[in-house]
Amino acid sequence: MVHREDERAQALRDNGAQVVVGDLARPSDVAAALVGCERMFFVMSVSPVYLEAAVTVATVAREAGALKALVSLSQMTVSQMTAVSSVESKQQRLQWQAEQVLRWSGLPVVQIRPTVLLENPLFTTLIARSLAEERVIQLPFGGGRTSPVAAEDVTSSVAAVLQDPDPHIGQVYELTGPRSQDMTRVAEEYSRAVGRRGPMSTFRLTHGPARFPGVMGYRRTYKPT
Repeated sequence: MVHREDERAQALRDNGAQVVVGDLARPSDVAAALVGCERMFFVMSVSPVYLEAAVTVATVAREAGALKALVSLSQMTVSQMTAVSSVESKQQRLQWQAEQVLRWSGLPVVQIRPTVLLENPLFTTLIARSLAEERVIQLPFGGGRTSPVAAEDVTSSVAAVLQDPDPHIGQVYELTGPRSQDMTRVAEEYSRAVGRRGPMSTFRLTHGPARFPGVMGYRRTYKPT
């Protein structure tokens, strides 16, 4: 099921998928997409109607009564959240609530919680210009640590669960990269990679005075010494 007709929808068709255009927050669209479906992968981008979509999927799927597995893609932050926690973002709160709804639904649910994706623009396009022009990486993580995971690893895990869901029903799987490290270590990895093609070799850490709205931690600038 896709939200709109575009080249991505056509790419799915080219790979043999049956494509249904619709809205996950519209019950009639979800019902149409679930006709003849026994296994579902619920994934949605950042959206103010994320929780509404999860509720819609749960109610329609429960009424249809045909699903043998519903794999839901959440995020790792949910693992540290509670009913009254307040440091997370609005989207993270919606995803936590969506997990509760799916769990209460009684559907055969499997939750997948990856960390930030390695392909996230934070690690690619958003730093490309400053890295190329100033040899500087600016990331809004402060002194926090992260363990980015490749999107291919996430999709492979989801596919494995969908192919044989029975052993996984009711489970929560947390997916991470190979190691957890702070941004200084991440900058060192960039340095080693780029150093093969240029003079960049090591980075030193400086503190910037600005804050990134809505993102935890101060801006830190990582640049070569």
